[in-house]
Amino acid sequence: MSRPLEGTIAVVTGSSRGIGKGCAVALGEAGATVYVTGRTTGNGPLTIDTTAAQVTESGGHGIPVQVDHFHDDEIAALFARVRDDHGHLDVLVNNVFKIPDEPAWAGGFWEHPIQIWDDQVGIGLRAHYVASWHAAPLLFEASGGGPGALIANITSPGGITYLFSSSYGTGKAGLDRFTHDMAIELQPKGVTAMAFCPGPVATEFILEQADKGVIPPPEGAETPLFIGRTVAAVAADPDKLSKTGRVHWTTELAAEYDIVDEDGFRADSFRSRYEHLPRADPYA
Repeated sequence: MSRPLEGTIAVVTGSSRGIGKGCAVALGEAGATVYVTGRTTGNGPLTIDTTAAQVTESGGHGIPVQVDHFHDDEIAALFARVRDDHGHLDVLVNNVFKIPDEPAWAGGFWEHPIQIWDDQVGIGLRAHYVASWHAAPLLFEASGGGPGALIANITSPGGITYLFSSSYGTGKAGLDRFTHDMAIELQPKGVTAMAFCPGPVATEFILEQADKGVIPPPEGAETPLFIGRTVAAVAADPDKLSKTGRVHWTTELAAEYDIVDEDGFRADSFRSRYEHLPRADPYA
């Protein structure tokens, strides 16, 4: 099996489960060494240790690092370890997200506890900024002979239209804008910054909520591994800088790079599913 990211060093934040886990394992398939972060450790199904083991089993090298991304000092320690171990970083996947203890599927912002803002914007946006801040000097040291460094921000259609709650949308819209602006600042350094936008995703949490009848079953949804394989394909592309600063639908990237899921399936673009919804454009 081809391993185009052999020798590549990656960090995937929030990768004990969900999209982060899919990204970590897919980068492992491509041969990368992957630092797997999260709070949950042990031999259970949704832990950083289990994900790291699967990264290694897939052909890479998984390294679990317990990090609570609410705490800046723990994020700093993560990247200090990467510097000590390797002296550089090739790929940062900003994925970590805190699902509120009481998920906000509906209702007005005044009905939600204020903590939801800290969960969805504090982790879903601020922690990405902090991780990128620490990662940037390491990304500048990425090998000039390789495909070039990448920051992959995992976003959502919530950045362009109302989805779930106003705090959720604010976090994702902020991440989309951060991607655009950081790309301008990173381009002279040769570092690509892209936002990867999935449609519905069959994560463990979504499947659990569907089983409870809280939400409809995610038929035809992308899987976390499918999304991860698009990230890995872009990371291996020496021409990816041409895509910098923009939000990309993962299904469309998958078609471009001929990526399929474990069962050989590739969903059609989800762009049309959201185009008819009201756009979140306050300047219209």
